Amino acid sequence: MARFKDVILSDAYRVVWRWHFYSGLLVLPFLMLLALTGGLYLFKAEIDDAERRGIAAVAAGPERVPAERWLTAAREALPGEPVAVLVPSRADRAVEVAMRPPEGPERTVFIDPYDGEVQGTAGPPLSETFKRIHSLSILGGWANILIEIVAGWAMILVATGLYLWWPRARGVGVVSLTARDPARRPFWRDVHAITGVFAGGVIFFLAFTGMPWSAVWGDTVLGAMRTAGLGRPPPPVASSWEHAGHEAPRGVGWTLQGETLDATPGAVDLDAAVAQAEAQGLANPYRITLPSSPGQAVVLAHQNTRVEDGRTLYLESDGRLIGDIRFDQYGWGARAFEWGVLTHQGTQYGQINRLIMLTGCIAVWVLGVSAMVMWWKRRPKGRLAAPVAPPGPRARVAVLGIVLPLAILYPLTGLSLVAAVLIDRLWTRLRPAVAR
Repeated sequence: MARFKDVILSDAYRVVWRWHFYSGLLVLPFLMLLALTGGLYLFKAEIDDAERRGIAAVAAGPERVPAERWLTAAREALPGEPVAVLVPSRADRAVEVAMRPPEGPERTVFIDPYDGEVQGTAGPPLSETFKRIHSLSILGGWANILIEIVAGWAMILVATGLYLWWPRARGVGVVSLTARDPARRPFWRDVHAITGVFAGGVIFFLAFTGMPWSAVWGDTVLGAMRTAGLGRPPPPVASSWEHAGHEAPRGVGWTLQGETLDATPGAVDLDAAVAQAEAQGLANPYRITLPSSPGQAVVLAHQNTRVEDGRTLYLESDGRLIGDIRFDQYGWGARAFEWGVLTHQGTQYGQINRLIMLTGCIAVWVLGVSAMVMWWKRRPKGRLAAPVAPPGPRARVAVLGIVLPLAILYPLTGLSLVAAVLIDRLWTRLRPAVAR
């Protein structure tokens, strides 16, 4: 009986190892790209400030000019229409007016809030490029579906890696370097195992909390939470939620994205909107999104770094308050996901939060490099060097126990898993013929 258990354990280990190998082969290049751009985006505030300080810095004055002068100055500086205004957190920083030109990408006009003079203009910041690469939207809208697939397989990588590391009867799992020679494969095996054990939880968390941005799972869960009353709160009396269209309110968080409240059509009074923000005690910085079509509210959203500070005001065009949505009004599902999003971005718990997320990004690169070195040192000539699958279905139970829950929870990951299984079986059948 003991001999039979050892064989099954060995077979299960080889099957899990095989899937760990293939999942790494499929997603490690994407994961390393996401880790690089995500790690850089953690320092968005510092990067943006360094890039734009020359036109964003102003001398703090005693009193700001009327907000309408900001829009007038922006229209004179660039052709097009203003779509959003960012009121900064610091008194020595310019107001930013986002302008949509007749052609080409959106540009930002930096205006001294104390005299209404234009400081300069700029296109999208470098951090926005990092964000677009990180979300894969730089490849087009279709590429966002890859986020769910990659994140799902990243969680499979962590789970199968933990299974392979687990001690069992063959010895204690590696928690320190037992091999000292970097020229030999055991050294890189230990580096890979130690990094995975100590940083696997962070990587799993990053993959899981990245799912709200996915095109299929994220939108589906958001819609389900709204239907079940676990997301955004009910609309205020005499108003209703409506889809905001292409120009959705900016900076409102995951729960309120893509939606706005209806309002009476009319020309926007920006002075009244700013006065209302001050009267309601809306903290700086906050972003004012101007209506993209008649009948939509003016949206003022505090650019919060902690979930409990989230707050969004909805105004009529003349500045009258329609709704005041705060974090404690969200359903528990939305609260959980908002917390996950801001923790993922490294802002919820301050500097320690950012450093932990950065550690996960660095760990992905250490895992990727060590995996490639291990493969290079053990590869047989003419083959991919994937672990050989043992015969029989029993050993596959271990893999199914790990990947099936994730495949059910994330449908696109499940479909890619089915495709991978079919390709693996097809290759197993064709390999002898190819070899001959």
